[in-house]
Amino acid sequence: MTLPVAETTTPAILALGEAMVEFNQSAKDQPNYLQGFGGDTSNFCVAAARQGASSGFLSAVGNDHFGRLLLDLLECESVETAWVKVDSQAPTGVYFVSHGPDGHQFDYLRAGSAASRYAPTDLPLNAIKSARVLHLSGISLAISVSACDAALAAITHARAHGVQVSFDTNLRLKLWPLARARAVMLDAIRHTDICLPSWEDVTQLTGLTGRDEIVDFLLALGPRVVALKLGKQGAYVATPDERHMVPAYVVNAVDATGAGDCFGGAFIARIVAGDDPFVAARYANVAAALSTQGFGAVAPIPDRAAVEKVLAG
Repeated sequence: MTLPVAETTTPAILALGEAMVEFNQSAKDQPNYLQGFGGDTSNFCVAAARQGASSGFLSAVGNDHFGRLLLDLLECESVETAWVKVDSQAPTGVYFVSHGPDGHQFDYLRAGSAASRYAPTDLPLNAIKSARVLHLSGISLAISVSACDAALAAITHARAHGVQVSFDTNLRLKLWPLARARAVMLDAIRHTDICLPSWEDVTQLTGLTGRDEIVDFLLALGPRVVALKLGKQGAYVATPDERHMVPAYVVNAVDATGAGDCFGGAFIARIVAGDDPFVAARYANVAAALSTQGFGAVAPIPDRAAVEKVLAG
């Protein structure tokens, strides 16, 4: 007898990109690395899930030990993995984080990875049209031509079905030249509802250096919400009707790896929960700050109770 296959309920939030295994230097000038996990959009999914939102990941991993570790991690974090393809012909990506006087440095082993082979034909179109938010990043677009095509197709499909699109710039010039990054990302932002740029990225992408002129430029492209991440200063949040500086929550940071991804996941989780962008940014600032108090991109991401404890205090 053939048993019926259970249908997977589409989470409110889906993210498309690459998850990788991380090796994070445990102390400056020491050759010891802690094994963890990373990848901007997978970090985003975990952050959203830890705030109580339902999230799912769209990607591919290798049919290898690291791929299985990533799937186990996401499942343990209640991130839906039904749409993560297992590719037996390509490896799972790996990256290293080193710490020095100028902050943290990333080195990647991701060329030819399973996620870089992701293509438009791999997209779960029914799941995308059933979500409330589809999240992508500049890295989702940069890892390969086929992955870029898949990301742009996903954006088009989401918008055609009334699904909001969230986009984090996450500019990585080791993956592609600035001219191509600028052309592709600005075109993607034209089809974005919520834009989550960081200062370092957006100044290079736009050539602008004024906070308000950057926000004006991005809003003119089409997003309804821009949350400009300013690190220790907080976030400058703008809609077509109002804009405010939302101050950071100050902590003694030890590792900022993934803090921007944590901000994004927490921000979108609160938007889905019904918060306005300014309230959501206050919450996300606290979540991002707390995530810098441990090493690695995923392990230090706080849960909702930890964030609400700070907000209540």
